[in-house]
Amino acid sequence: MSYVKGLKCRECGAQYKLEAVAICEECFGPLEVYYDYEAIKTKLTREEIAGRQKTMWRYRELLPLENDPTVGLNTGCTPLVRAARLAKALGVGELFIKNDAVQHPTLSFKDRVVAVALSKAREFKFEAVGCASTGNLANSVAANAAAAGFPAYILIPDNLEKSKITATQIYGANVVPVKGNYDDVNRLCSEIAGRYPIAFVNVNLRPFYGEGSKTFGYEIAEQLGWQAPDAVVVPMAGGSLITKIYKAFGELSKIGLIEEAQTRFFGAQAAGCNPIAAAVKAGTRDIRPVKPNTIAKSLAIGNPADGYFATGVITNTGGWSEDVTDAEIISAMKLLAETEGIFTETAGGTTLAVTKKLIEQGRLSAKDRIVIAITGNGLKTQEALTLEDLKSIEPKLSAFESAAGFTRAVTAAA
Repeated sequence: MSYVKGLKCRECGAQYKLEAVAICEECFGPLEVYYDYEAIKTKLTREEIAGRQKTMWRYRELLPLENDPTVGLNTGCTPLVRAARLAKALGVGELFIKNDAVQHPTLSFKDRVVAVALSKAREFKFEAVGCASTGNLANSVAANAAAAGFPAYILIPDNLEKSKITATQIYGANVVPVKGNYDDVNRLCSEIAGRYPIAFVNVNLRPFYGEGSKTFGYEIAEQLGWQAPDAVVVPMAGGSLITKIYKAFGELSKIGLIEEAQTRFFGAQAAGCNPIAAAVKAGTRDIRPVKPNTIAKSLAIGNPADGYFATGVITNTGGWSEDVTDAEIISAMKLLAETEGIFTETAGGTTLAVTKKLIEQGRLSAKDRIVIAITGNGLKTQEALTLEDLKSIEPKLSAFESAAGFTRAVTAAA
């Protein structure tokens, strides 16, 4: 049974039936799915959820499908890791990492949105799918399309990391590098969607695609014992994820699964692509587009589609947004790996580096229960790292002792 009532414009409130449309005809505002929460409230209880499989579909009443999902059936329920060593290093008390670097099947949170979008594409009877992507979405659409039997058309900026391009091509997708940045790619996908019957997950299926991100927030609340955290720090590219985690906490409160959330939302961007952070700092919700120039390519969207709404969530909840240099991003990637054994991509490095800056500014304190959103795996962005060259040794104990700085006295005592 579906609890979806339809689509509604986030600007003017105009309502639409469920179709593969993303923009309001009245005011050109973005459309969003809305639900019958009173009916969901009678069905979806903590006990009902606890009895279901540990995937994102345990919250299916709050997702926009008419029927059972058909794509990404094993996606979701990634770990919420209590990061004690990292918390000590940063000088805070309760620090958690929501670790979507281990998400199934392509090691990023994009598997959540693609599972919903491709299931919806099948309900709408599309025969081909596609996306505009900075990398992680390309990987996920290619993998899930292959598993579901969809031909996939994936357009990317031509300067993406080689590892992300390889991890898209391997699934047999039609990968098209475009001379330009993500904003150029996105405009081209909109033109293609207007001419050909292709379901572009983040263009003409955008209202449904974004709903998959809510499961990231549902899981945080459930894993904290049905409580929302005091603060959550989220990487921002288009700005959608931070708005959907906010929506998730609001929905859980609305149907009675958690108390009203008092969570403050903090956004993280790279200094080389910071349109949302710049708007927050300037005290405005108007986004001034920028030309990206950062190693955090998965966050390199100069004209974020949900930037206006992301700034609203941040300022209305008492949060803040910061940006960090590429050097700070790399340093944070190493800190996370060395303290918690988690290898994050550059977006995660951005998020942790911003968290560190927010603590130093006093915007996050030792009293806060903080969740950091780690959204992708470091294996995808190894090109951003420069580590010390390793030197080979002879296969002798003495050579190892010399290389490791051991003395024979220490070895004997051990």
